[in-house]
Amino acid sequence: MWSGPRNLSTAMMYAFAARSDCAVVDEPFYGAYLANTGLEHPMRAEIIASQETNSDRVVDQLLGPIPGDFTCFYQKHMTQHMVPTIDRGWMRDVSNVFLIRHPARVIASYAAKREAPAFDDIGFWQQAELFDYAVALGQSPVVIDSEDIRNDPKAALTLLCQRIGLPFQEQMLHWPEGGHADDGVWAKHWYRVVQRSTGFAGAEGDLPELVGDNAETARLALPFYERLKQHI
Repeated sequence: MWSGPRNLSTAMMYAFAARSDCAVVDEPFYGAYLANTGLEHPMRAEIIASQETNSDRVVDQLLGPIPGDFTCFYQKHMTQHMVPTIDRGWMRDVSNVFLIRHPARVIASYAAKREAPAFDDIGFWQQAELFDYAVALGQSPVVIDSEDIRNDPKAALTLLCQRIGLPFQEQMLHWPEGGHADDGVWAKHWYRVVQRSTGFAGAEGDLPELVGDNAETARLALPFYERLKQHI
């Protein structure tokens, strides 16, 4: 599952973790991304210490035996983590799904947790690039909009499961409060709201109004969002 930050991605991970047949992993390339780029993120040192930072070894984990006694493996990935030093060839061996969200909502949510994001921070152009790569591999990658999930979780997840060859399970709509054992160490900074949830929040209201740099970043991101939305 490929998305940028603040994109319903953790709730989607919780939904798949609630299945009876599915292991999950939370942003496995985050440590490698920080180690490779030198970027300063909240909890940088803790993140690097908590994860494998050799991207080749991360790939081995992703393509190796599924953790636990499960038959499917939900991998939550941030598109901006896939910097050029990380090989993408492994994507041919998985089903690639692209979770999109309107950039105005992403930027407003991100700015509330950190600061005004730079264009490269929110993963829109990277998401489009990865989508094109999956197509070049001969795949027909699935695109799903977080707005559709919030509007009707059961219908959206039923369709998603059909498209990736899994039966829908009703328990995907609810999960225990308090987060998940596989949450990344960064959860205490980013996941406080979703960890208090027990299911998907309701439909969102009007788009937030952005000003200044945030508005410009949203303008740059919008064409990438709109292009992927055409593939839903």
